[in-house]
Amino acid sequence: MRVLAAMSGGVDSAVAAARAVDAGHDVVGVHLALSTAPGALRTGSRGCCSKEDAADARRAADVLGIPFYVWDFAERFREDVIDEFVASYAAGDTPNPCLTCNEKIKFSALADRATALGFDAVATGHYARLSEGRLRRAVDTDKDQSYVLAVLTAGQLSKAMFPVGDTPKAQIRAEAARRGLSVADKPDSHDICFIPSGDTRAFLGARIGLRPGLVIDSDGTPLAEHDGVHGFTIGQRKGLGVQAPAADGRPRYVTGIDPDSATVTVGPAEDLTVWTIRTERAVWTSGHAPREPFDATVQVRAHGGLAPARAQAVDDGRGIEIELLEPLTGVARGQAAVLYRDDAAEGDEVIACGRIAAT
Repeated sequence: MRVLAAMSGGVDSAVAAARAVDAGHDVVGVHLALSTAPGALRTGSRGCCSKEDAADARRAADVLGIPFYVWDFAERFREDVIDEFVASYAAGDTPNPCLTCNEKIKFSALADRATALGFDAVATGHYARLSEGRLRRAVDTDKDQSYVLAVLTAGQLSKAMFPVGDTPKAQIRAEAARRGLSVADKPDSHDICFIPSGDTRAFLGARIGLRPGLVIDSDGTPLAEHDGVHGFTIGQRKGLGVQAPAADGRPRYVTGIDPDSATVTVGPAEDLTVWTIRTERAVWTSGHAPREPFDATVQVRAHGGLAPARAQAVDDGRGIEIELLEPLTGVARGQAAVLYRDDAAEGDEVIACGRIAAT
């Protein structure tokens, strides 16, 4: 097969490309330039798409002896990922930009161009596994990225390859070193790639501006003023701007965000308890929604937030209603709810993904 290997400049994508070469595929490496003004260097494990990353990817391609190109997707990335991220926070939601990037950039824009150029598949360094078109968790559950890949359609998965999903991360680094890849010890990227400072509130504030409102207690008592709802997310405890402690002395958490009135509600931890979730924009990994209710494990955050559940497709499969059998806390609108089928023999399989619309 002709395989396009997406090479970020990190160790995982470099080994993924190497394994595709070993498998006998005709491999071409490509680095996506996603920043309109890339920095020369990364800041430790923060940031991505720097000139250093592009150079690291090129060096890895040279070691593997494969052609290498840099494709400029910066404008598409800004429109589809960054602008949507900002708009979601302005609306009081908590988006996951990695999921959006996979959906609209790596497995849409990139895959579309790859198909147009005659490639049969796109290989990435994501930690997940594919088995007969079914998306499963990675062997290394600590690095598993099936949650942020669950938005991919059956058609997109049919042209995807995840060569490192069957191997623990430590072994991937060791393999990279044996292959002579200079990125073997390169730190993993963390946080939001397009906010290298790590200060999400400042990033959003510079783009949304001041939208002052009130922080109120669960009984409606005003407690503080704020500069915009974009500075808050459900379950947040710190940075609330509230000076006086609660009457009962217990911590307060963000329990509600109303962008229309610019009101942020805070309250005790028990106010965060969720028993039902409704999603929109559902994606069914198999390509079709089941007609009957089904049992599953739901995950509502990229790391953690799992519970057994009973789920039902609604709105002709466009939405999902989820009844939790154990409560979750800190479930934020705008995040993804991913449903897994437990399989002790082969590993958890992704059933569906939906954007959390209400709890």
